[in-house]
Amino acid sequence: MNTTILWMDLVRGVGVTLLAVQVPLLLLLLVRLMPGRTRRPPIAPRLTPRTDTTVTVVVATLNEAKRIGPCLEGLMAQTEPMLEVLIVDSRSTDGTRELVEAASARDSRIRLVTDDPLPAGWVGKVWALETGLRQAKGAWVLGIDADTVPAPGLVGAVVDAVEQDGYDVASFSPQFRDQTAAERFVQPAMLVTLVYRCGAAGATQPPPDRVLANGQCFVARRALLEQHGGYEPARASFCDDVTLARHLASHGARVGFLDGSKIIQVSAYVSLAEMWREWGRSFDLKDATPTWRRWIDVALVWSAQALPLPMLLGLTAVLASMGWPAAANPHVMLLEALALVNASALLVRLLMLVALRQSYAERGWPFWLSWLSDIAAAWRLTLSTARTPTRWRGRQYDTLVTDGAK
Repeated sequence: MNTTILWMDLVRGVGVTLLAVQVPLLLLLLVRLMPGRTRRPPIAPRLTPRTDTTVTVVVATLNEAKRIGPCLEGLMAQTEPMLEVLIVDSRSTDGTRELVEAASARDSRIRLVTDDPLPAGWVGKVWALETGLRQAKGAWVLGIDADTVPAPGLVGAVVDAVEQDGYDVASFSPQFRDQTAAERFVQPAMLVTLVYRCGAAGATQPPPDRVLANGQCFVARRALLEQHGGYEPARASFCDDVTLARHLASHGARVGFLDGSKIIQVSAYVSLAEMWREWGRSFDLKDATPTWRRWIDVALVWSAQALPLPMLLGLTAVLASMGWPAAANPHVMLLEALALVNASALLVRLLMLVALRQSYAERGWPFWLSWLSDIAAAWRLTLSTARTPTRWRGRQYDTLVTDGAK
């Protein structure tokens, strides 16, 4: 009898605690996701030239020979308003420079620039972008990553979108392509954690401290960047795109994050191991987010994404052992409420999978079963939050000082 009472007290205590944690976090998630119901549809390419404005494209490179070819081809297919393409290289040794020079011989808009030696306190990519900005002539500066594939009409579409919506700065989420089955099983779960923490692309502009950005396709008015010191506010950041976007938003700029799945693709990683390692570098957005908020986001991801499925399975087993559904007592009702909360969270998670399907060029069974890797994604986020990266693309960073996370 005493054992039964202790068991029931334990069930009640655990159930109440879990409800007290999960319900507020699930409500917080729904508040973040709600603007996504009316989000702007994916941006369509603009295939007709524009001559009323100009755009400088900046691509930072360091040993990108294996990936930059499709990017160069895509940029050469662009029409006006693209004025120039500055490939800012940090002394690559793998043939990147030769590929860029060959492209420049075919298209005079492409120019190879070598950045100066990396100053103390700067991350390499950010310094390369700053170098490009200092030489840019366009009214807009569009940062493009070397592992992307710009669709014809990307540059015009980007400018159309920001001007139509009144943005000063905007970035665009890509469509992922050329992923292995293992990547398609894990990476969508990691992407969902970003949506859970920051909201969906194309949704209503969030507060400055919740702005999300994607440096793979990031456009800003050149005059605005110069007014705010260029890329210097993000000089030491491993998530320079989010750090810069939030800095500009906090100073009054209108910043957008839009769905660019129809205008740009990305094939960023060669293996699941590389993806796991590289996502961890900036996964928690630590350089742009206060520590306390990052840990709240970790709790939200565990509560609303990673644990609902195992919780639901465990609760079903416990309820069955208690005679459910025939049994009816306060303990059973408490567990039923907890099961309902976790079933609701799991339903939201599965709906997210449907909403993100256009972000993947290849899907198949690994994509549709990727919700089974939510625990792995939550664990990767936890590791990223607990650790400080010191190495990126062969460079060691031991003395960086960031302004974002306190």
